[in-house]
Amino acid sequence: MPGYKNPKVCFAVFLLLIIAAGCSDPDKAGTNATLTPPTVVSVAPLSGSNGACPTATVTATFSKAMNPSTINSTSFTVAPGVIGTVTHDTTNTIFTLTPSSNLAVGAVYTATITTAATDMFGNRLASNFVWSFTTAASGCQPAPTVSSVFPANGATLVCPNTIVTATFSEAMNPASIDGTTFTLTGPGTTPVTGVVTYDPASDTAIFTPSSSLAVSTIFTATITTGAQNMFGTALASNFVWSFTTAAKLCVPPAPPTSVTPPNGSSGICPSAVVAVTFPQAMNPATINTTTFTLTGPGTTPVIGTVTHDGTNKIFTFTPKNTLALNTLYTATITTGAKDPSGNALASNYVWTFTTSVTACTGPPPPAVISVSPPNGSIGACPSSIITATFNEAMNPATIISPATTFTVAPGVIGTVTMDGTGRIAAFAPSSSLALNTLYTATITTAAQDLAGNPLASNFVWSFTTATLACQPPVPMGSAANFEVLAGSTVTNTGPTIITGGDLGLSPGSAVTGFPPGKLTPPAVMHITDPTAAQAQLDLTTAYLYAAGLPGGAVLPGNLSGLTFPPGLYTNSSTVMLTAGNVTLDAQGNANAVFIFQVGSTLTTIGSTKVILAGGAQAKNVFWQVASSATLGTNSVFEGTILSLQSITLDTGATLTGRALARNGAVTLDSNPVNAP
Repeated sequence: MPGYKNPKVCFAVFLLLIIAAGCSDPDKAGTNATLTPPTVVSVAPLSGSNGACPTATVTATFSKAMNPSTINSTSFTVAPGVIGTVTHDTTNTIFTLTPSSNLAVGAVYTATITTAATDMFGNRLASNFVWSFTTAASGCQPAPTVSSVFPANGATLVCPNTIVTATFSEAMNPASIDGTTFTLTGPGTTPVTGVVTYDPASDTAIFTPSSSLAVSTIFTATITTGAQNMFGTALASNFVWSFTTAAKLCVPPAPPTSVTPPNGSSGICPSAVVAVTFPQAMNPATINTTTFTLTGPGTTPVIGTVTHDGTNKIFTFTPKNTLALNTLYTATITTGAKDPSGNALASNYVWTFTTSVTACTGPPPPAVISVSPPNGSIGACPSSIITATFNEAMNPATIISPATTFTVAPGVIGTVTMDGTGRIAAFAPSSSLALNTLYTATITTAAQDLAGNPLASNFVWSFTTATLACQPPVPMGSAANFEVLAGSTVTNTGPTIITGGDLGLSPGSAVTGFPPGKLTPPAVMHITDPTAAQAQLDLTTAYLYAAGLPGGAVLPGNLSGLTFPPGLYTNSSTVMLTAGNVTLDAQGNANAVFIFQVGSTLTTIGSTKVILAGGAQAKNVFWQVASSATLGTNSVFEGTILSLQSITLDTGATLTGRALARNGAVTLDSNPVNAP
């Protein structure tokens, strides 16, 4: 400072300048955290409450961190005559007086925090804080309970970077929810380090691990009886649950691949619905009117309903009323949307569109382009699922929910689902159809596309069931979307071409040889992601279903030169095709199903063939192999291989079907692999 030579004088003047700067403006002084006196924001037991547990502790929560040395048995008291110890949490905001003995029953107590209590800057309470409560006449209030937890008890494939939460049946005393009453342990009793917090708005305790949890590990969470409600009543017993983490660190699900109406589009019909398609299945419970929203001018919300298709990939927002003309709308999928493993979108997904200036008639109506069983067909399997394929994506809400949109007569009750493209509607009867009976399927004009356009007229077709019962196909679930799926590795040599389906790996280590191998679009790779993990779960279900079917006919160990009609065949040992061909004859029934149970290995020798005859289709042929399968050099094979271990396609072997290995590898070498 010019003119001042004494350092002590300079320092004193400097302090005065700081004080003047902080206090010259009363408004600034009033908002300065260092000068604002602390307040008590909550207490337990509640002020004026009646029925506090005699074993209760007494707590006070402050508006800011307090100086612990100023809050003790002198400045924090409970009368009459309660002796106890005062403790505090790590934030220095919650202080607890624990009586040295139980309180008297049916008694009124008065707690006091005096003005001796100061914050970390020396600011005192403005006045003594006093509240009263009455203990229960006998015993305690009913014990609180844990009403829900996350991850759920017994959950698998839990994201290793998850947080763990427990929601209670009532408000809890925050001072009783900490690292001693909410613990997480790994293998054995190894404790997991983390931070425990309590959200009073949702009555939820939150355990946030200090780092990601170990993969493929069982963890056990515990809420002890130290957790108490606001009356001091503890849980009746420890609450314990367990979950298992996924084999890999989790990654956010991929964002939507398409939306309707398109982003930035204009001239949209006001009767349009809004839809979004994900590349992988999502958890439908997490995509609702909270996480899938539509807003009009400004942030005005549009009221509507959210539905999804059978694959959980397509989600549709249907406005309750027709949208306004010539208006910009914004659709949003928030990070609350999660995949089945609990992984949330990395960021909100937002798109906009503008409605037309005048009312619109819309594009040409959608149409049904194919059906199954075919119109006029005879010999349909009584266990058939009836399907209709449209020329464009449809609004699932107009087909799935109304029981009158997709019907099968006479008197068939069933469930309607949509596939991942939104183009295939499937009617699954709740029981097998009658034998040798004419059925009529109808899709009415209630079926609409994503722009709200209905069919031009009802679509009707008929078919007749077979005179004998037939084998239903194996339920493949999402595994049906894959041409190649492995548990450990996928290895390729040479120009393999995979057409019509995806390549997947879970929970394995690597996919190699692509290129020179390639997938024909729109086929994609799913490597250790939630989509591949779900496909492996569905493969396991399909494998166990096929392996558990009873009553199969004898399957010879050598298939050379043999012809098989539709049905179930079983062999407890090795099965081979050593020379020539084996023929699968559907006998004129395009829906005929062939299931082969192989108890050990399945091997075909070079240049042998599986031949389909009589209308047989590769999609209806299933080979359940309890060990490994090998297709010989330049051999031709038809059907889906469900292998417990590995699958090998030797050089030039052609597969029309699927190579799905639960635990082992799929090895390829210059192979055409085509969808069944």
